Amino acid sequence: MTSKRIVITGGTSGIGRAAALGFAQAGWQVAICGRRADRLAEAKAAGNLALADVADVTDPEAVARFFTKARVELGGIDVVFNNAGAFAAAASFGDIEVETWRKMIDINLNGAFYVAREAFRAMRAQTPQGGRIINNGSISAYVPRPGAASYTASKHAITGLTKAISLDGRAFRIACGQIDIGNTATDMTSNMSSGSLQADGSLRPEPTFDVKHVVDALLYMAGLPLEANVQFMTIMATAMPYIGRG
Repeated sequence: MTSKRIVITGGTSGIGRAAALGFAQAGWQVAICGRRADRLAEAKAAGNLALADVADVTDPEAVARFFTKARVELGGIDVVFNNAGAFAAAASFGDIEVETWRKMIDINLNGAFYVAREAFRAMRAQTPQGGRIINNGSISAYVPRPGAASYTASKHAITGLTKAISLDGRAFRIACGQIDIGNTATDMTSNMSSGSLQADGSLRPEPTFDVKHVVDALLYMAGLPLEANVQFMTIMATAMPYIGRG
């Protein structure tokens, strides 16, 4: 049995599902969570995953229960890919509803905190001590898109969370890094080929790239010994409007 064990949140679609299947194919034991039982069952069967459990990352008690199950099923946790997140429809800053703001912060930031906290606790307590947390940031952790203030704020906060975990984790052999992804081809980016809102107000198609390259990047980050860490990695479509946005 492999000693490599990973927990992936938001594992039923997009980057999370691709990562779950990719890690399983690479010989890792994989535990995922998500909100839809039917999609969890499909992903578990497709990748012969060790665990696929219903958990809402905005509920700290549900996250704690999931990690308890994951620790039992896997026998320990080497890596956590803190991936679950959501994106809101574009809206000018003055028109953002409070409920939209709260939802983005609750899923993208609070949820990431609940997951990382449980991961940290598990890695601190296990023998041998330590592990790795990989937070899913975004290109928006550095440069916003127009009409996306709530999402942008939540992803900027992930960068601070990553740094804080890295610092506090040193004493316990817990490494923490962040992967920032720009325009990989998933359901979330399916509209980019028809046109995305640009800083000058125009709509223009944007290039995307195959999600398998994200999985390759994650496998590299996760496979490092704990003496080494990728603190931040940006992987993006080469010609996307990020460098020189606006």
